[in-house]
Amino acid sequence: MRTAAASAGATRQRPPRFLVAGGVTMKEYQARWYGGCAPGSGIATTPVGARLLWKDPALWVSGDWRTTHVRTLELGAARIAVLGPCAATEQELASALSCPDLASAAGFWDGSHTVVRTSGGGTVEVLADAAGSSPLYLVNTADGVVWGSSSFALSPLAGGNVDTEWIAAYLREKYAPATKRSAWSGVKPVPAGHMLTLGSPLGPTSSAWWARVRRTPGEASAALRRALGEGVRVRVEGVSATTDLAGMDSTTVALLAAQHGTITGVTLHPSGVANGGDMRYARALVTPGLDHRFFPLDARHLPFASTDLPLPATDEPAPSTPVWSMFSEQLGLTASAGMPCHLTGDGGDNLFLSAPTHLGSLARHGHWWRMFRDAMDWSRLRRLSPGPLIVAACRSGTAHVGRPARPCPAWLMAPVPDANTTVATDPDTAFVTSLRTVARSAYAEVQLADALGVALHNPYFDGTVLDAVVSAPIELRYSARRYKPMLVDTFSDLLPEAHRKRAAKGLFVGDFHQGLRVNLPRVLGLADKRLAALGIIAPVPLTKAMHAAALGARTVWPSLLSAVATEEWLEAVENAPKTTWTRTAVFPAGAQ
Repeated sequence: MRTAAASAGATRQRPPRFLVAGGVTMKEYQARWYGGCAPGSGIATTPVGARLLWKDPALWVSGDWRTTHVRTLELGAARIAVLGPCAATEQELASALSCPDLASAAGFWDGSHTVVRTSGGGTVEVLADAAGSSPLYLVNTADGVVWGSSSFALSPLAGGNVDTEWIAAYLREKYAPATKRSAWSGVKPVPAGHMLTLGSPLGPTSSAWWARVRRTPGEASAALRRALGEGVRVRVEGVSATTDLAGMDSTTVALLAAQHGTITGVTLHPSGVANGGDMRYARALVTPGLDHRFFPLDARHLPFASTDLPLPATDEPAPSTPVWSMFSEQLGLTASAGMPCHLTGDGGDNLFLSAPTHLGSLARHGHWWRMFRDAMDWSRLRRLSPGPLIVAACRSGTAHVGRPARPCPAWLMAPVPDANTTVATDPDTAFVTSLRTVARSAYAEVQLADALGVALHNPYFDGTVLDAVVSAPIELRYSARRYKPMLVDTFSDLLPEAHRKRAAKGLFVGDFHQGLRVNLPRVLGLADKRLAALGIIAPVPLTKAMHAAALGARTVWPSLLSAVATEEWLEAVENAPKTTWTRTAVFPAGAQ
């Protein structure tokens, strides 16, 4: 048996160059991603500059990777690779290498990663994580299937064109994207929680390996404790790292990280405001191994503010695009301080503050008293009428309970293709679908941070964290009377009392109104560019919507922010260098 830990980074053709703007440094980087080819064609289609882990069938990594986040193991003709942060031991890798069912052996390893296994029979198995935080895509080429973790990197193999129908669906409702599509024409997503099998005479196949299990409250809490704790450990152990330090989610991550070395918690706050809000809780948090850093925000960091630092190209529009000025400076300062790893609390709200989709299930099973009580509690919390909630629950409209469908923006002109609008009668199905969509979108944030030399991690989007949360009884997860009860109960011994009793978090709608008002000329300039040229939006109605939002009118922010982010994303991918691919003949081992 031979083991190997892949060395960090791929060979570069020239020393890295740095761009400096507004005090932020951005490295001219080689995008960090991985991929491989289907076996059997005799031709390896590989990206120039990547480092091959295997030659037949080809498997590669591109960009800078920590040694512990690219691991391989070989035994004869059988090989396994784990790409990404993973808590599996070498013994567990060895067991998975020989296990008949890869998913049963490797599917529940903590962290966020992709597992790849080849056998002497010429089959390649690629295990996609349950939550979709490590997205996978594939392209059909003349030499067979090529798969990878970046749809943008794969796109030149399919013509390099954006998928306008995907964009239209994204602008209509970013939480219900066009099914079986990516932002790039000809680049198809591998569904989260599925196994991609290559090398079969029938061609590539994809089958679901993950399904929800049920646990008692104690078992689910223990599973969450282990999954989140291990997910944090494998990211921060042995490196200097920072974490967000604001709400309950990021505070929990910071406290877990501090158990494995000195961690710097970063709290954002308005310039000149030294107390109150997140600052109050951050200052009160005193624990060994946790240092504090406060990042003051001023007019330069308002949403939509301009910056000399170009927006990096990503697989799809990143949620942080409208606040790129703030986001880039925060991470740039983190990198310049010699801390190349940053953990966020993103995903915590999606897991523990879900809309009350369980009302439909309660009504369907005749639990009327509990349904009415929860509907009344939730409506009081949100200061809404309980009537629409109760009606939606009785009609089993689970997908829209607490989150009604938004009207189509007047400026969206392109027809929207069939989207992921299937009404899920099971609240857990709706919950998992929603979280996977957000997790995939958050991967674009990881790509933004990569450009600044920072490895950004979102532990709440790990597959085993999702598995633990969704396994819990529904009453443990949702409550209008307690704030994030499952998270608080699971980490009650770790969180200080003040944080356990915290029942709210900051809202930033006012910042977006102000940012749009201050930066209105710049934003208006985005209304009649690439999206308009593609026939997807109408500039005049979009301009009117921007003016109204700047004046403080009630605004459907998700659609407007998506339009701004998509326009800036189109410019970024247009100006970014494309992945160059090469075709090389390969021969099976032992061939003459």
